[in-house]
Amino acid sequence: MIKNVIFDLDGTLLYTLEDLTDSINFSLKKYNYPQKTIDQIRNAVGNGVYKLCERVVPEGKNNPLYNEILETFKQNYSNNMFNKTSPYEGIIPLLHDLKSNNYKIAVVSNKFDSAVRDLCTKYFNGLIDFAAGENEQFGIKKKPAPDTVLSVMKEFGATVDDTVYVGDSEVDIQTAQNAKIPCISVTWGFKNYDFLLQNGAKIIVHAPYEIFDTIKNM
Repeated sequence: MIKNVIFDLDGTLLYTLEDLTDSINFSLKKYNYPQKTIDQIRNAVGNGVYKLCERVVPEGKNNPLYNEILETFKQNYSNNMFNKTSPYEGIIPLLHDLKSNNYKIAVVSNKFDSAVRDLCTKYFNGLIDFAAGENEQFGIKKKPAPDTVLSVMKEFGATVDDTVYVGDSEVDIQTAQNAKIPCISVTWGFKNYDFLLQNGAKIIVHAPYEIFDTIKNM
């Protein structure tokens, strides 16, 4: 029986794509590099801000300005991440349903940790029991390594038999596999149904309310 639900953030709980795109383009423009489309950013996210910038900056980490662009992005995004971001329709009722039925709820994201905590406080205050972002400087590997998920499970006193992970990408599928827990994949995020299926998704839902029904039957 599932008692603990761990969510991805971007593309699962929150629509963040426009704010991410705007901050990337602000950073690229500052250094006179070409702008990116929202679809290009959609295809570049999922592995954290370092990999995102590596994918959009010309020559990636080999670019001598890479670190400056990365820091510009992080600062700009921190100041602008609430501009166009919002929870997906149905997410807040879902979290209320889970909470009222005594599920423990966590967020594990590859977004930098301070942004994860700030976003969860603004949009899900009182609904999330634990939130964790990227913290590799402290030796905690980011997804798809299971480290952050396992740290949440330890915090909750959870086991592989009573925990499920919910996400929108192949990284989330791999993370759940590495943590030895089931994964519910969602189609309203950054990856579509066919992509998720091709990347090993076993349980796929198309609306937030389906998550609660799925969990109750696991």
